[in-house]
Amino acid sequence: MAKYKAVVGAIALVACESLAFAQSTSFRGFRLEAKAGVDRIQANGDHDDKFAYGGSAGWDGIIGEKIVVGPEVSYLDTKGQSCASGVLGGRVCTETRREIGIAVRAGYLATPALLIFGKAGYANDSQRKTFTGDPAGGTAFNTRYRTDGYQVGGGIEYSLVRNFYVSAEYKYANYYSHSSRQNVLGGIGIRF
Repeated sequence: MAKYKAVVGAIALVACESLAFAQSTSFRGFRLEAKAGVDRIQANGDHDDKFAYGGSAGWDGIIGEKIVVGPEVSYLDTKGQSCASGVLGGRVCTETRREIGIAVRAGYLATPALLIFGKAGYANDSQRKTFTGDPAGGTAFNTRYRTDGYQVGGGIEYSLVRNFYVSAEYKYANYYSHSSRQNVLGGIGIRF
């Protein structure tokens, strides 16, 4: 009989702790997150993988008990460069510098501490295009510009305690300059 009481007591303790943890976590309100990972720029028929870092800020609200929705702004810093040979010689290179994004994020609470989310929105990238010229007389150039596009992605977010969380996400951005980028990022954040 004592064994059964101990087992029932242990189950009740785990259930109470799980309930307390669920009540202590929150996916509501303002959040700040630091991110780092791998960034791949694709342009000119080639790609380049580099380390990237940045962050995001957003606000989340809960619809019902399971749906989390909110806006997000993000910043990513990297220096990837993608090059290819020119049609008549020379070399054309596209270099990416930084990306700023504005998106709407929507997710589903798989557990009280685990959010599975997707996002979509606007992206703006600062780029530089260079052409080294060719022996046939092509004129070299170096120009900086900003290009607009869209972003889509998704990931998971896990609450460690009420105000701190970790995340992992994949994001794809496509720009009007015939270039794109993909990111795989990990993050750590705080909620207010």
